[in-house]
Amino acid sequence: MNGTMTMMDDAQIVELPTVLDLNAAAPLRDRLLARRGTPLALDASRVERIGGQCLQVLLAARNAWQRDGAGFSIDRPSDGFLNALRQMGFAGDLTPATETTR
Repeated sequence: MNGTMTMMDDAQIVELPTVLDLNAAAPLRDRLLARRGTPLALDASRVERIGGQCLQVLLAARNAWQRDGAGFSIDRPSDGFLNALRQMGFAGDLTPATETTR
């Protein structure tokens, strides 16, 4: 990850919380669903930990946005975010390279 900003100009920016654990999964799902259908850029710069449930929410969101044809990106991933993804075997699946656009 090179740390390059890839945020889309017209995207709503959602800052991800520091800890994305089991307790954060439902609120994260609700925050994302409220923005469905609009270009979305998630700022992962503050994430220190991410658990399997929040990873599942992010993967489902990415897939939903792709099906909708709306832009979706995860930008400025922190080292903690990237390390957690690597440990769970998803290093390349949620980084900015997966951005989709309309």
